[in-house]
Amino acid sequence: MRTLSLFLLCGFLVLFAGPAQGSGTVAYKVVVHPSNPVTEVERARLAQLFFKKTTQWDSGVTAMPVDLNDSSPVRTAFCDEVLKRSLPAVRAYWQQRIFSGRDVPPPELATDDDVLAFVRANPGAVGYVAAGTPTPGLKVITIRN
Repeated sequence: MRTLSLFLLCGFLVLFAGPAQGSGTVAYKVVVHPSNPVTEVERARLAQLFFKKTTQWDSGVTAMPVDLNDSSPVRTAFCDEVLKRSLPAVRAYWQQRIFSGRDVPPPELATDDDVLAFVRANPGAVGYVAAGTPTPGLKVITIRN
């Protein structure tokens, strides 16, 4: 019984962990389809798009966020700095949403090139890649705090 209580407490701590502090050691850039009129976005608005609390761009186009996979240090930095949650807390958020039947997380792709291809193919897409990644044919947008 004691082990179960400890396990449940740890689970709640992960679910309800406060915002994570970004280390700033891994740089990334946010990319959108070139037809997207957005040139900059508020950090909070970008987080809403990735948590699917907002599902459309201001233009009315359906937003299609895409993540890198869990093993990417770029994803860890993006979660910490933009979503203001640790990667385990983001995973717990999506597990809760899936379990309750509310939504599914953005697709997870293995490489920066996969993210870029997804964004090129989808006018409403938004993704992030390592800062040094070439992004021909895409628009890099600025994140405002």
